[in-house]
Amino acid sequence: MPAENDQGAGMTAGHPQEAPLTVQVRRTEAREAVCRIAGDLDIETLAPAEESLTGLIGQGPLVLVVDLERVGFCDSSGLNLLLKTRAAALAAGIELRLAAVAPTVMRVLELTGALAVFSLYDSVDAALAA
Repeated sequence: MPAENDQGAGMTAGHPQEAPLTVQVRRTEAREAVCRIAGDLDIETLAPAEESLTGLIGQGPLVLVVDLERVGFCDSSGLNLLLKTRAAALAAGIELRLAAVAPTVMRVLELTGALAVFSLYDSVDAALAA
């Protein structure tokens, strides 16, 4: 069941077609929001994630959980989005929690030292229960 995606179609600079990025958002009754990101989180594909995360910060949940379990690739622009989201959440008094961080994202967080500034949880359920 292929998703239609006009962005990144075809070949670019020797890279195969970009994996489409999908974002799903759900809210809980306890004023928490979960943003599930799936696909490649890079400069070519991150717009939907950026729009969703910015919108969620504007809605002012008490807790924002970003589910990264299905992120297959993350480059510096994806890391920058996570760091900008953290700063915006902090400024708005929202607790940001990263859940089920995929190995590819974990590697970027570890290599850059950004791991120290995020609250990480093994699952969305664990992040919501914290």
